[in-house]
Amino acid sequence: MVFNIADSKLKKLKTFADWKLLLFLLLFLDVKLAVKVPAIIIIYLLQFNFKFGFGFKNSRLPLFYLIVMAIASVDLFLNLNFGNPHYLLVFFNGLLFWFMCILAIHQVKLSVENNAAITIHNTILVFFIINAVFSFLMLAHIIWETGAINPYTYQGEYQKYYIGTGDYIKGISFDTSTTNAVLNAFGVIYFLAVRKPAMVLVCMAVTLLTGSNFIDIALLLVFLFLFIFRSSKDQKSIIVVCAMFLVVFMAKISPQNNVYANETIKNIVHPQIVPLEAKPVVKAVLTPEEIKHQFAQHYIDSVSKVLSKKPGPKQAAWVNIPVAKTENGRILIPGPDINTKPYQTPTDTTSDQQVLINFIDQNKTQLPVSGQNKALPLLPGKAIATLQTVNYLGRHSAKIFTGAGIGNFSSKLAFRATGLGFAGGYPAKYVYIAQGFFANHLDLYLNFFSKNSGQHSLTNSPYSVYDQLLGEYGLLGLTAFIVFYLFFFAKHYKKLSYGLPLLLLLIPVLFIDYWFEQLSVIVFFELLLFLNIKETSLPAYTIYEN
Repeated sequence: MVFNIADSKLKKLKTFADWKLLLFLLLFLDVKLAVKVPAIIIIYLLQFNFKFGFGFKNSRLPLFYLIVMAIASVDLFLNLNFGNPHYLLVFFNGLLFWFMCILAIHQVKLSVENNAAITIHNTILVFFIINAVFSFLMLAHIIWETGAINPYTYQGEYQKYYIGTGDYIKGISFDTSTTNAVLNAFGVIYFLAVRKPAMVLVCMAVTLLTGSNFIDIALLLVFLFLFIFRSSKDQKSIIVVCAMFLVVFMAKISPQNNVYANETIKNIVHPQIVPLEAKPVVKAVLTPEEIKHQFAQHYIDSVSKVLSKKPGPKQAAWVNIPVAKTENGRILIPGPDINTKPYQTPTDTTSDQQVLINFIDQNKTQLPVSGQNKALPLLPGKAIATLQTVNYLGRHSAKIFTGAGIGNFSSKLAFRATGLGFAGGYPAKYVYIAQGFFANHLDLYLNFFSKNSGQHSLTNSPYSVYDQLLGEYGLLGLTAFIVFYLFFFAKHYKKLSYGLPLLLLLIPVLFIDYWFEQLSVIVFFELLLFLNIKETSLPAYTIYEN
């Protein structure tokens, strides 16, 4: 009898989720390519199938992937780049990344096809629970290390955390915190649609902890759309609670993040001209209570110095020192002086910055921005990068349709091939830097990221899927993405529940990184969309299984 019960529970556990898919997601979303490749190999050994099902009519997978590889191959011969062995290595590396995208999307599609919708829902649930546990453990480690209940306002350790605390909340992928923010923003929308309010709040909390202002704003816009057009009363209540989470986080937990976001928006709306060498001054944002505390501490320190010079027992000298109190009579306990060196932003040049500075010094005459003492509009680097791409194609009309080629203008691969340590290592003897990339996006990146940490923001990074497609694959590549990728999913918009808001969220998310090369966020988006298409294509009674 006992064995039968145990066997029954084991069978339920086996069918509860698609454990092969879960293993694949946990490994494939890891930041290291050395983990992603084995993840692909393992899932194909467990689920061997290479029937991709591409076709011009009712294609099983988005044709975009094949088209973009074809554009790159045509461009290789049009620009006569096949004669450069260093570039050929870059070219085949680029094709390999696109092929890995195909291998990954094929497997998530297979999992959705071969399992009941409830099984995939459970798999996604387990994934987000694991990711949340890792995220909260990372926060707990920071709290333990700093001894501060709220590390987002802790300025010690040379402001190692403080406004950048969210950068360390990386989740199960150990990738950038932005990756974690995007995944959990997807989770917020998904769990809102499948009516799991507890998981909505968990994912919202993790999203906020990463401190990504861009994702927060994008998510708020999607919330607004859902609130007005696609939500029940219960869902509206959850949306309001999530919005309150954001307000509390910005006002109480990380107020300096709020100031940073406001300044960034102000600079975009009213750009100014500043010299390149100008460095931003980061000011501490103090609450009225902290200001009083700081004043009292300075006062006690001053009195202590005076009394220490007078003869007599120290104990007697301290007796007459006034005790600092709040308006309610609560005694203020003296704390550390935040004006001392350990509480200020470090100004020392890091080893990574020194590598960039040395490169700039060696190539000053060829770097129009970072190598010269010119002035730039106080626009985010991402906006300047877009202007660079448009201007480059305007000056090189032959590249308008097929772009500059894989790794030649704007991509993670282009940065990696410099050998400067961007996005992983690259063999020194095969270093390759295309002139278009050298004088535009690389130059722009060097300008911002060779300076102090205040410039090292998401808004100053030229990374963008749109920039990559337009710069390296031209108008044909960008059009193929819109028609054969976005529309591949969007054509089901009348039936989609969470799929449509996910698409709306993806559109701004593509501005902030080279996500296809990242091999993480996109595959999870594809899994959610395939699942939503499958369940909304079934009879109504099978959509929400329990």
